[in-house]
Amino acid sequence: MSDAITAEGLVKRYGGVTALDGLSFTVPRGTVLALLGPNGAGKTTAVRVLTTLLRPDGGRATVAGHDVVEDARRLRAHIGLSGQYAAVDEHLTGAENLEMVGRLYHLGAKRSKARARELLERFGLADAADRPVKGYSGGMRRRIDLAGALVADPPVLFLDEPSTGLDPRARAALWDTVSDLVAGGGTLLLTTQYMEEADRLADQVMVVDHGRAIARGTPDELKDRVGGNRIELTVTGADELEPARQALAWVAVGAMRTAPESLRITVPVTDGPEALRRVLGRLAEDGVRVRDAGLRRPTLDDVYLTLTGHRASGAGEQARQTGRTGQAEEALR
Repeated sequence: MSDAITAEGLVKRYGGVTALDGLSFTVPRGTVLALLGPNGAGKTTAVRVLTTLLRPDGGRATVAGHDVVEDARRLRAHIGLSGQYAAVDEHLTGAENLEMVGRLYHLGAKRSKARARELLERFGLADAADRPVKGYSGGMRRRIDLAGALVADPPVLFLDEPSTGLDPRARAALWDTVSDLVAGGGTLLLTTQYMEEADRLADQVMVVDHGRAIARGTPDELKDRVGGNRIELTVTGADELEPARQALAWVAVGAMRTAPESLRITVPVTDGPEALRRVLGRLAEDGVRVRDAGLRRPTLDDVYLTLTGHRASGAGEQARQTGRTGQAEEALR
């Protein structure tokens, strides 16, 4: 299986800020790679380099067999891109937006119109095809933007935080759509801060921090690196957190995490069922009231926290909602 995307030692700087610091990776054809990382990790900068929107300061990359610098013009005919914000004209209808994209790809008027109608049907937007996009919901705008990335039926697709700003129902619908797309044999590079999104869609996950790749593997392989089961315990009152921590310390084989606001404690253990039995027995003896308790495997969120020291989920969306802007921050997303 040949690689649809290769990146070798990519470097990109903005003044004194290094967005990409020797980033290297490959994406085999017909697979999905998810890039995980917080704002500042370099995810969007990598996408912009790979889609010819930025020139790297160092290193080399190819997409669909074309060099991103030397063959940029030819490369653009082989890729689709859906960014963090829907790139649509609000004054045009959904059909007109997609027809315009087709014309830009030189598909011709007849083919552009046919392709637009085909995609509108596919994305559940046929009933809204002739309505101006300014009246679309956030989820509908996301879908029309993704449809625009597929007008030319590209073999390689880039989705930069595609579900940011969507409600849970719209996000799940988008994931179903993306799953259908990659089932046809396309190649996808996905950037996200949602652990569940990467777990659901990706064949491989690469964690990026400060412009470097710090881990890569299948979701299950990365979870295995964190290792073991976890006991997750929720008590009924704040005064019971410390007694619960003392009981869990008996069986802990790693760092204990406490979330005081939700009265929850999580701790890694070995021999999970026996450890949980012992803990619950001691808590009952001490009169500690337990609201919920159970065993679970590590999640990608656990992997990310272990590798970077902080959580990623939703961080990018929260930053954008506060309205922070600036060239360096925009470049580093």
